This record gives sequence, C-alpha cells and structure tokens, in this order.
Amino acid sequence: MPGSPTARRRRLAIELRKLREEHQLTCNQVGKALDWSGSKVNRLETGQGRVQPSDVDALCRFYGTSDELRELLKDLAKQSKMRGWWHAYGNAVPDWFSVYVGLEQAASGLRTYECEFVPGLLQTADYARELHLATPPSDADEVERLISVRLERQELLTSTTPPDLWAIVHESVLRHVIGSPKVMRGQFELLLKMGELKNITIQVLPFDAGSYPAAGAFTILEFPEQGDPDVVYRDGLTDAVYLERPEDIARYTKAFDNLRALSLSPQRSADLIRQAT
Repeated sequence: MPGSPTARRRRLAIELRKLREEHQLTCNQVGKALDWSGSKVNRLETGQGRVQPSDVDALCRFYGTSDELRELLKDLAKQSKMRGWWHAYGNAVPDWFSVYVGLEQAASGLRTYECEFVPGLLQTADYARELHLATPPSDADEVERLISVRLERQELLTSTTPPDLWAIVHESVLRHVIGSPKVMRGQFELLLKMGELKNITIQVLPFDAGSYPAAGAFTILEFPEQGDPDVVYRDGLTDAVYLERPEDIARYTKAFDNLRALSLSPQRSADLIRQAT
C-alpha cells in the first residue's frame, strides 16, 4: 500500500481511470449509467476531493471487478481520508504544497535539481529561517512553523526505509551567501554529512560546465508501485506544477541525466563544498 493519504488517493484515481479505459467508456457514459454527472467520475479519477467508499463500490460493481479488487479499492478510499502529519501545521503547509509533501512521503526515489538554493530536504534550520524571513509573510511564529515542517520532512531521509535522494546543485548555490558565513558553514557541514549516507548522492554542477538542459529547479518523484508513474514537480511562491504525462517525464528524466553527466563526481563535489566553507 502506498505510504501516505495523498499517494493512496493517487493510486486509487489511477486504478479507477484504468478500469474505465479498459471498458472503453467515457466519463459521461459511466456517469449516465450510474445516474451521476460525468464531472463526478472525472473528479474520482483525478483524486480531487475525498472519495467515498460507497462510490468506489458502485464503480467496481458496474465494471464487474473481482470482490478482492473491489475491497482493495474501497480500503484505499478509506485510507485516503486519513490526515498526514503535515496537516497539523495548518496554513504553514498550503494545499498546493500539501500534495507534494504527501507524494514525497511515499516516494522511493527523488531526483532534484536546484540552481538557486540548497534543496529543502538538505537545509539546516538556520538556512531555512533566512529564506523564510525573506519571503512575506515573515511573522516569527509562522516562520518557526515552516522550519518545523521542513525538519520533519527531513526525517524521511534517515528513516528505516528511506528513499534514494539524488541532488544536483549549481555551484552558484554554494557561492550565494544566505544569512551569514556562519549559516553557510553550518549548511555545508550538513551537506557533507548527508552526502555520506548510502541513500543520498550530491553533485555540484560547476560554473564551467557550459550550457545545460534546465530552465529552473525541478524534482522527479519515483514510487515503489509499478503502476504509479513518476511525477515531475516545479514550484513557485504561491503555486506548483505537477507533470505526469509520459512525454513530460521522459523530457525531464533526460534533462536530469544530462545534468548528472555534466556535474562533478560526488567526491569532487564534496571537495568543492569543503573549499567553500
């Protein structure tokens, strides 16, 4: 079973869409047969809002699934209603970012490229605080809640079954002083420490790498279930973009592979980070 309510909702949506497509029906046709609207069927297949187990039961019976699959999908619907730990932080985790945190918790692999700042999963509290203070609203209590969320997210990397994290950062990230030299020294020490873990690889894309195939930061999330396709995540100040089309995934995967080839080896990257301290 996927490891977070968000991932369970996504898994359920994928399975419901697959069932409809196997029967070569449109959302409107299914909705009409069940006396629903086509938009309701679409919402169920895109994971928008909460899914009622009774609706899943009706769909499974309409599609003629096995009792085993029907009960499995109903269980997914029930578990998708659970609240993740991040919901306890309220507005510190906006809806658009809550989706990402939920997917991150269920991911088996994370490939991320950052061209301005240290990746969030590798930031120290002091580094993160300086970033949040520079982004309104900068209320002190709100900032501390945001930092708590970031630190709790980081526990994923040292859990009993951590995801593999492959992080590529542009050399400008090392030269961009956030807060003070002391803050940066602490940040570099954490990068070096985390880079020693078996599930974490850190590479630096040097200034002299030449042209490279990226126009901003992005993260590719991979999942343990074969039926769960990768997701590309890109964010901004107030929203985020989630890409799931195979052609988009392929394009970003190729871009990441090219960035990886142009970057310094993990050992040489660690040496450069040490020199920056």
